[in-house]
Amino acid sequence: MTILRQPTRAGVRDAAAKIAAILPPTPLFVSEIKNVPVAFKAESLQPIGAFKIRGAWHRLTALDENARARGVVAFSSGNHAQGVAWAAKRLGMPATIVMPADAPRAKVEGTLALGAEVVSYDRATESREQIAARLAEARGATLVPSFDDPWVIEGQGSAGIEAAAQMAAARLGTPSHVVVPCGGGGLAAGITLALLDAAITVVEPQGWDDMRRSLEASWILPVGDSPPPTACDALQTKQVSPLTFDVLSRRDAKGVAVSEIEIVAAQRWAAEKLRLVIEPGGAVALAALLAGKVTPVPGMLVILSGGNVDTAAYAKAIAS
Repeated sequence: MTILRQPTRAGVRDAAAKIAAILPPTPLFVSEIKNVPVAFKAESLQPIGAFKIRGAWHRLTALDENARARGVVAFSSGNHAQGVAWAAKRLGMPATIVMPADAPRAKVEGTLALGAEVVSYDRATESREQIAARLAEARGATLVPSFDDPWVIEGQGSAGIEAAAQMAAARLGTPSHVVVPCGGGGLAAGITLALLDAAITVVEPQGWDDMRRSLEASWILPVGDSPPPTACDALQTKQVSPLTFDVLSRRDAKGVAVSEIEIVAAQRWAAEKLRLVIEPGGAVALAALLAGKVTPVPGMLVILSGGNVDTAAYAKAIAS
């Protein structure tokens, strides 16, 4: 895919205005960690249960009438799928989503309920990117990647614009340090563009921490050949894109990795302290804070990026 432009802060602000016109802000919760007030942005309470609605809306509304008529194709384990399906339904567009056969049932059902067509693939043996590209070419549709797209990055960054206004209203000051879950880095890159004065820490599950390793090496490194199993289906990206990596590396963003045990502890803490249901991938930033891998500071903002859980797995996690 040819990228014709780079994501910009002006684009993030445009996306924030678009989203404010159709959706209320997601809540901002405040809780103390080691006696420091920390702000938690609950993107889990979006209509589709995740922040992905932001990038999908900004991307699809940028298409002209002819492109909208031909529809869109996306690939996703579930949250981007639902974001694209939601935006396409609202705009009256056809949408086809390539999803792994082992995607959480709740995410597949949510995507279908929004009127999208779902095409399954084997995560271990097939390339979702190749399948989606072939479908888009055959149908003349627009391919909408989950993070490797300037409009998508800008749309995700609208969460940062929104959170900054909420923190100011709550007299928490300007965001000084943002801790954000990272798969391909679209959310992290967007927030980096939105909040120019904040330090950025991206958080990934252990064994899938290719953005952390890439930032430390100063060039893009893929996930290893045999990454470990993880409950974070939303963060299983095998290689980040130059678009997201460049934004984060230029701001000297840092990365940390968290264990599956630390992620479960974060899900449980969110349920007990914030009364929020957070999926594993959505809880990794909180996990880093609770595990002491990120130190709380005044003005800290933590993104809780999604809440689309498998009910049985979630019940087991918070009961453990």
